Amino acid sequence: MNQTTAKSTDWLDGAAIGLSGLCLLHCLALPFFVGALPMLMPFTESHLHAQMLYFAVPLSVVAVGIGFARHRNSNVVLAAIAGMSLLVLGATVAHGSLGIVADRLFTISGSIVLAAAHLWNGLLSRKHRRLSVGD
Repeated sequence: MNQTTAKSTDWLDGAAIGLSGLCLLHCLALPFFVGALPMLMPFTESHLHAQMLYFAVPLSVVAVGIGFARHRNSNVVLAAIAGMSLLVLGATVAHGSLGIVADRLFTISGSIVLAAAHLWNGLLSRKHRRLSVGD
């Protein structure tokens, strides 16, 4: 992969970290908004987590896949899979069967793990690029 292509894909990890951050913010802030502003109560019936998976999972797969092609660190891939698995479990099984607390715990944990995996992926990719340029 050449230098220009490598740099042009850095935004993928940034976007994935941003999505994980938005998911985390949504999970942490929504209960406070609902408690403080009763007029928002009707919005708590909708389930944003499942819809966010349609963006978070493909973006994460592409970003981590491109990073792995550069740095070949399978631990990053495993961390990303763990984070995505927690997100999917939170949005599906936990939300439908285990209740809102389990939903939030899975989703928050998954967001943090996935964001950390993307941060790690980005750092390793940049490090690999610097080493490749120095050759």
